[in-house]
Amino acid sequence: MKSRILVVDDEESIREFLEIMLKKEGYEVTLAEDGQKAKDLLAKKTFDMVISDLQMPNVTGLGLLRHVKETTPDLVFMMITAFGTTETAVEAMKIGAYDYITKPFKIDEVRLNIQNALRSQNLEVENRSLKKELVKEYSFQNIVGNSPAMHQIFDLVKRVSMAPTNILVTGESGTGKEVVAKAIHYNGPLKDRPFVTVNCGAIPENLMESEMFGHKKGSFTGAVVDKVGLFEVADGGTLFLDEVGELPLTIQVKLLRAIQERVIRRVGATDDMKIEVRIIAATNRHLDEMVQKGSFRQDLYYRLNVINIKTPSLKERREDIPLLANYFLKKYNERLNKNINAISTEAMEILMKYDYPGNVRELENMIERTVALEAGATILPESLPPMVNTPSGRKMASSHEIEIGNEGIDLDKVMGQIEKELLVKAIHSAGGVKKKASKLLHITFRSMRYRIEKYSLGTVDDTELDEED
Repeated sequence: MKSRILVVDDEESIREFLEIMLKKEGYEVTLAEDGQKAKDLLAKKTFDMVISDLQMPNVTGLGLLRHVKETTPDLVFMMITAFGTTETAVEAMKIGAYDYITKPFKIDEVRLNIQNALRSQNLEVENRSLKKELVKEYSFQNIVGNSPAMHQIFDLVKRVSMAPTNILVTGESGTGKEVVAKAIHYNGPLKDRPFVTVNCGAIPENLMESEMFGHKKGSFTGAVVDKVGLFEVADGGTLFLDEVGELPLTIQVKLLRAIQERVIRRVGATDDMKIEVRIIAATNRHLDEMVQKGSFRQDLYYRLNVINIKTPSLKERREDIPLLANYFLKKYNERLNKNINAISTEAMEILMKYDYPGNVRELENMIERTVALEAGATILPESLPPMVNTPSGRKMASSHEIEIGNEGIDLDKVMGQIEKELLVKAIHSAGGVKKKASKLLHITFRSMRYRIEKYSLGTVDDTELDEED
């Protein structure tokens, strides 16, 4: 859509010149010969930019600027000034003008200024819209649940979001720890400040310090430029340390210093840098047990665990499964452009009986898959994945004590489901590190890769294979 520009100037030659130039650039142009006419037009029509002369009869350029900032503050305003009146132009910028252009005009300069001003406005509107969406997405209403366990979470999030206290969110994988962390951030006073996520289990140990604290050019091989660390990026906001239990002890020491003294030092630097960051950490591991074993620092644990929020597993809040399933149905209907009206009673009963080793994340993936493959208007039992769609599968989901009735069982299917469940549990226990999961199951990594691909549990990069595999 063409950007709409209102040109205001009492000189007809200036109006005509700008009209011809701007129309050649593809803009929609409207003209006004004084500030009062411009005010009348602004009351009737929407514009993206006003380009106005400074000195005009009836209403001056400054008067028009003040009117615009009172009525439509997002409207971009560019002031036209004669040579030698730049002091007044600077005053205009203090009031809220984006920039000023001087007569006589330099065509390329005017063209570039207008492009930059409109681009800046678009980015500002987009950022404001994204922030509103983030606040909406992570408001309490969009954390789905009506169980007693979730009401406790809502109450805690509401109380802690207003205090700049460090928080530790614990719970099994897939229970929504990051969703809780974002809800705390976006419902508190820091909502307009950065929210920065660090996946502590995904960054190699030799790069962790540089990623978190930054580095100076030449501090090590490959450091060809200065690098800003994630602590600096999050300054004034929230730093979310996901899977904090994966941090090596050497980084734990530096993290402790950053939290205690509120300073960081880039790799290769000689001076400290002050930072103000709220820390929210999350883990699916038992940090208290790690402290006893010496793999996690006790002093850091106490610094992080000022307030603990434990996210319940889906088994602990089964009454929320219908709410969640319908929420994900609506979400993926919109995302995949489908028109599935409902989940049948029989299909919902099946979903209610499954144990969800992957918790809410597994339920969401299940609904996304079902919506993508469903051809009808209703999700039926046969639409659901095989792991939850057979009596043996549903029984296996809660227990391996499988009874063989008169109708018998499909042994290959049941054994495959058991194998898949154990693979999922091992991957969760290993924090998503598939090589570690293969060791937990006492199989080679190559065998692990084969099974992951067989059951569509993700992908494995060939570079992860050991030579011995």
